[in-house]
Amino acid sequence: MQSEKTRTIAVHPERIVVTKYSLEVLRGPCRGLEKTFGRRLVQVGSAPECPLVIDDPTISRTHFSLEVDHLGHRLRDLDSKNGTFVEGCRIQDAYLPKTGARIAIGNTELMFRTLGETVEVQLSRESKFGEIIGRSAAMREIFALLTRLSPTDVTILLEGESGTGKELVAEAIHSHSPRANNPFVIFDCSAVAENLIESELFGHVKGAFTGASASREGAFIAATGGTLFLDEISELGPDLQPRLLRALEKREIKPVGSNRHIQADVRIVAATNRNLEVEVRNGNFREDLYYRLAVVPLRLPPLKERAEDIPLLVSHFLKSFGHEHGREVRISFETMAKLQQHSWPGNVRELKNFVERAAVLSDDGHISTRYIDERFTGALERRTTGHSSAVSADDTSVGTLTVDLELPFKDAKARLTEEFERLYWRRHLEAAAGNISLAARRTGIHRKSLEYLLRKLDITPAKKIE
Repeated sequence: MQSEKTRTIAVHPERIVVTKYSLEVLRGPCRGLEKTFGRRLVQVGSAPECPLVIDDPTISRTHFSLEVDHLGHRLRDLDSKNGTFVEGCRIQDAYLPKTGARIAIGNTELMFRTLGETVEVQLSRESKFGEIIGRSAAMREIFALLTRLSPTDVTILLEGESGTGKELVAEAIHSHSPRANNPFVIFDCSAVAENLIESELFGHVKGAFTGASASREGAFIAATGGTLFLDEISELGPDLQPRLLRALEKREIKPVGSNRHIQADVRIVAATNRNLEVEVRNGNFREDLYYRLAVVPLRLPPLKERAEDIPLLVSHFLKSFGHEHGREVRISFETMAKLQQHSWPGNVRELKNFVERAAVLSDDGHISTRYIDERFTGALERRTTGHSSAVSADDTSVGTLTVDLELPFKDAKARLTEEFERLYWRRHLEAAAGNISLAARRTGIHRKSLEYLLRKLDITPAKKIE
């Protein structure tokens, strides 16, 4: 009897042909601005993170998106504050004509035009890469890229909001690389005191400084042969940026207090929740270091941009909960719909924590909507009272700051910091009668940096005197 032969079937990625297009501002504060795109997905709004940033106070931070699929160019309003209009008709979700169309948002009007050139974009057919889960086109595009990038030694810069899974992506890159059997070292630039970062990163020799009673190897040496994940790289101070640049260019480091250079055989993956291009323009980050880190920039989308992934994620979290606690918890269609409607500012990490909490509190093996109502009502109150985009004296009291103890320390700290920044800048803008230049001078920062912060925090001065 002959043995049955085993066949290996290769699963080829799905391919989408993207017809390039341009967006030109015809009317509004940014009149004359024009950009060409050959990407599958583009967001348009006032937020610095958007591929097309329009500095118009009447539009939302992420106002609408343009996504290319097999049917054409799909425009979706992203719950904007005053709507998106195509050729005078308000739309929520529509395909644009191939010949072109006028798009109105707030006080801005844009012209959409398709161009002749095309670009091919690959989408993985898998819904998982390492521990990262998602079946949306946005995530499958990332999975296809990671499949090609992971086996190489190319430096990758991961950008995205807190909680989008940057650390999981870095770990997946490492585990799918030839370095998988060697160390994966995480270095959080925001979690180490500024005067200790150099020592923690590059190491030091005995007697290098007060308290250095013994030599110590840094993160670069600890990651030898493996991958070094530099989290929150935007927090690295200007004095240390040249040292890191040299380490990346020469692949060698010099411990503090030593005259000897040591070869560093590491692969670098960096991450940030800021837009480093904006940080470079504002003079907060070295341009040469940015280009050295962003050999391949990869943006991880927030959960609100991939709501279709929420059922898959919730199912995964509940399954893990069942294995750990020995009991099954189910979720109704109504509850799942509510989860998909929420914006999840803490992204996947917040969703995971919330699902686990709701599962623990469930009495009959079903996640109850009352826990969701309680959480969502609190979130809505915070958005309407503490996140108003106009400057007001009524919401600048430090007493309005609250700590969400359900979040991990890092996320709770980030949320508290953002609330502090909102209160601080509202107070100073009010004192300056809305004059951004004056507020910047009084607080000791560059005007451009303040403009970026205000866009990031979605703050519009009540009165501008420029």
